[in-house]
Amino acid sequence: MALCFCKENNLYGNEVKKSMLLRREFTFDAAHNLVSYHGKCENLHGHTYRMMIELSGAPDSEGMIVDFVRVKDIVGAEVISKFDHAYINEIIPQPTAENIARHVFERLETLLAGPNYSLSAVQVWETADSSVIFNRDDFEKIKLAKSRQEAHK
Repeated sequence: MALCFCKENNLYGNEVKKSMLLRREFTFDAAHNLVSYHGKCENLHGHTYRMMIELSGAPDSEGMIVDFVRVKDIVGAEVISKFDHAYINEIIPQPTAENIARHVFERLETLLAGPNYSLSAVQVWETADSSVIFNRDDFEKIKLAKSRQEAHK
């Protein structure tokens, strides 16, 4: 089976060959409550969240898509430092796993983009066996819907 090199344009307008996925996982402890939900989760409670950041790209001249340390530093500064031991409702009004994954993707999308890679997905586990994935297709659909709304104003 041959390896497929798919192409897409990245943030810089450069065509990027996508041949590999790079993944880095993180954890953070946080509290939240779901104010628009009727059930146990409307009460204040906490989780040890697990989060996976996925980049797609092709290795550069150093043989890497991107240095894992760079991913760790960016995610640490932009997400973990704000979410760890925090009340997430102060950041995201209805902090479901779905909304957390979307928020993180939108926050990191421009920061985790290079000439040979781009952010492809964010997965958030609320428990060991329950997670949600927000991917680039989701992001592009939301972006398109927003631009259509703006055009109709």
